[in-house]
Amino acid sequence: MADNASSDGRSDLPEPVAASVPPRELEAVASPDQTPPPVPLSTPSEASGAAEVVAAGAANRRARKNRRKVPRLALPLWSREVLRQTPGWLASMIVHTVVIVVLMLIQLPAQPVETLRQLIASSDNETEELDELPDEPIEEIHLEATSDEAVEVEQTVETPAESTSPVDDVEAAAANVEVADLGFEKALRRDMLAEIGAYTGDGFSGRGEQARRGLVARYGGTKESEAAVAAALRWLAAHQMPDGGWSFAHHECPSCRGQCRNPGSLGSARNAATGLALLPFLGAGQTHQDKKSPYRKNVEAGLRFLIAKMDPRTGSLHELGGSMYSHGIASIALCEAYAMTHDRDLYQPAQAAVNFICYAQDPHGGGWRYDPHDPGDTSVLGWQIMALKSGHMAYLQVPAPVVAKASVFLDSVQSNDGANYGYTTPGAGEATTAVGLLSRMHLGWKKDQSALERGVKWLGDRGPSEDNMYYNYYATQVLRHWEGDLWSKWNKSMRDQLVNSQSKSGHEAGSWYMTADRHHAPVGGRLYCTTMAAMILEVYYRYMPIYAKQSTEEDFPIE
Repeated sequence: MADNASSDGRSDLPEPVAASVPPRELEAVASPDQTPPPVPLSTPSEASGAAEVVAAGAANRRARKNRRKVPRLALPLWSREVLRQTPGWLASMIVHTVVIVVLMLIQLPAQPVETLRQLIASSDNETEELDELPDEPIEEIHLEATSDEAVEVEQTVETPAESTSPVDDVEAAAANVEVADLGFEKALRRDMLAEIGAYTGDGFSGRGEQARRGLVARYGGTKESEAAVAAALRWLAAHQMPDGGWSFAHHECPSCRGQCRNPGSLGSARNAATGLALLPFLGAGQTHQDKKSPYRKNVEAGLRFLIAKMDPRTGSLHELGGSMYSHGIASIALCEAYAMTHDRDLYQPAQAAVNFICYAQDPHGGGWRYDPHDPGDTSVLGWQIMALKSGHMAYLQVPAPVVAKASVFLDSVQSNDGANYGYTTPGAGEATTAVGLLSRMHLGWKKDQSALERGVKWLGDRGPSEDNMYYNYYATQVLRHWEGDLWSKWNKSMRDQLVNSQSKSGHEAGSWYMTADRHHAPVGGRLYCTTMAAMILEVYYRYMPIYAKQSTEEDFPIE
């Protein structure tokens, strides 16, 4: 382009039209309505060209006449020449491009508002199913000569709502640990499978039907205590929510509709409520794979609820209101169900739950509290230790450093050289002492440990409480593992207290509510009291006694 530019900045491009058209025709094209100048008269010497001049004038007049009939655009001469010399394929491409752009700008008509509302409503009501449950109705329950039925649970699981939990942003690596299938390689089935109905692992071997009868008779249970457990399971089944979970606000269950008093105030902690409700079923040997179990569908739906609520990135079951309590309790249910059935579908969720407990441990003090890495307290630690122990008995991976750090935390809150325990500092609370001693048992303290012996005697001298079911739950396990005269005395008092205080009539039949328990009962309500009482009455067979010869469970890894 630089070679074609003149010194005054104007283009030196040739003007082919001006070079080929006579001056008079150029003037006519530029001003078609202008009157041409008169043709000059010819002289004799010009006679030979006169005819040509006259003919040219006539032709010009005819051309001007035709131009008046078809008006032209007043385009510059160079523009018309560019259009004339443009290749046909380029012109076609430009036209088609313009057409396509115009079509793209045309907007489709908006859908009616009512249609959008229907779409939104259907989306909100849809539920995410994990391996859709069978559609057959749940079998009727006929236990202890009763006609009560297990609740019919809808075969869907709610899609987890968007959580505002403070652990939503924890590292996903916590649940993505590569683990070998240790549960499948080490947990070999044994002959007791045929004897007790399902493989349970050494620590859970008392839960089979035949073993349960013998253990009840041997360790202080009665027909009345077993009847109370059966009634509690019926009440729990009848108060299962349609989505498969449970709620401390039990009155919201469609089958109850407020017929039972004393709902809990912590309705948001669904994972904790579901985990607690599942544990009495599992403690009685009721699993989702036992086709003879009248509660098979209830247990299956509860497990699916927990799996659906689990954060797939981290394995967390932490929730607002329940915090790490919820995760620990729900983890126990998942680990026990896996240990009792060896169901491959439960292996990954159970291991992920254990992984999150390991991740959430306070890296400095070794405890657990409400949120991951918080400095610990004895109460929350108790549920995490039980979950890790259940996972260990199921041959899931539990890292030895986690176990060792948990003992470090207990060292930090013990008093009387380890016979008593406080909440976050050294102390001697009754509930925290029971939690601390049971945790020490699970973490490897032997029966000849002086501090353990003194602590167990301290609990036995106090006896069961009428207003603290939390203390009763942990202390009963401690005395059961210890056995002997202290256990016999404790058991008779605790067993009879619960059998006599259970509701016997109306829709509340089979449940408990301890009005004197002003700390936990108002929050957890009738569901909390019922689950804790049922598990206490199952203590004869829920776990094999740690210090008895029959118990072959392995100790936690500590190295």
